[in-house]
Amino acid sequence: MADERHAPAAGDAPARRRGQGELEAQVLAVLQQAPGPATAGWVQERLEGDLAYTTVMTILSRLHAKDAVSRSRSGRSYLWQASSDAAGLAALRMRRMLDGEADRDAVLASFVTALLPHDEELLRALLDAASADPAAADRES
Repeated sequence: MADERHAPAAGDAPARRRGQGELEAQVLAVLQQAPGPATAGWVQERLEGDLAYTTVMTILSRLHAKDAVSRSRSGRSYLWQASSDAAGLAALRMRRMLDGEADRDAVLASFVTALLPHDEELLRALLDAASADPAAADRES
């Protein structure tokens, strides 16, 4: 027999599950608003919904593995700090996806041909600016 305590009330919409990327972006946004390094509990309190502490820790650990956040020991716990923003995290995902493909040329060609005209113009301008600034290329390496 189903447990009626967990069934949504009549007319209530079921809770929408957030994807991992969405949670990561939300955690990064919270950390960017922090006045300094923050505990996982501090992050948990500021996230929408009722995420478990272990879920927040999992997301923070994944972000740390991606170099999107840094951490330092504070007693028995960690203090977390954003080292990237949502755009940086998306770029990291794109680079990791590209690194996982055998035919980089084909992946990049497919990506570029699918760009909207405005995005293509922006990409061209960014590439031109990066090639004109050798220091920018060094920062990316």
